[in-house]
Amino acid sequence: MIEFADVHVRLGRRDVLRGITASLPERRVGVVGANGSGKSTLARLVNGLALPTSGSVTVLGMDTRRDGGRIRRGVGFLFTDPDAQIVMPTVAEDVAFSLRRKRLARAEVERRVGEVLARYGLADHADHPAHHLSGGQKQLLALCSIMVLEPDLLVMDEPTTLLDLRHSRQVAALLEEMPQQVLVVTHDLPLLAGFDRVLVLDEGRVVADGAPAEAVAHYRALMA
Repeated sequence: MIEFADVHVRLGRRDVLRGITASLPERRVGVVGANGSGKSTLARLVNGLALPTSGSVTVLGMDTRRDGGRIRRGVGFLFTDPDAQIVMPTVAEDVAFSLRRKRLARAEVERRVGEVLARYGLADHADHPAHHLSGGQKQLLALCSIMVLEPDLLVMDEPTTLLDLRHSRQVAALLEEMPQQVLVVTHDLPLLAGFDRVLVLDEGRVVADGAPAEAVAHYRALMA
């Protein structure tokens, strides 16, 4: 469950989010809006990367102001540009790096890394240089480095923006299979077709909230 209670975010003199109130228990939730509407800030509120100026955000039963560290251990965050998340030389090393704080035996780390790379189609690239992968493969690697930690909730900020059609479809298929609750900020409207709920942001406010077809239609009309 993600809950926003009268959330305002002010940066400098600008109100980025204004009066956001929503309870989100659904498994797949999308967020759309024009550039500058507050989408990415909303996503960052969910794991405490941003904090409300007023109001509260509750995730996994915890308040992001008080329990940011604990929340981040249960919330995976996928950035638009996977290069921002790839930190190790090879694919397998990058995924293993995510497990460093769990103090697992080497054999257990290798098992978990192998499993997640196989699940997301990167098993044959385990020893390849991470930054030599294609854009789509890098996005999958960033996702592997999150999912190896088995988060309760996944937040994705524009996950298909840098991807070609084939890899965009692959991400869409993976979203259908994930058991975790997923919050996706996106301009990729077809990605939202099978979602449970979509929020439309405009100038920092939720102006539509409902099933994908209705919310996307409202967004299209708004942009027209």
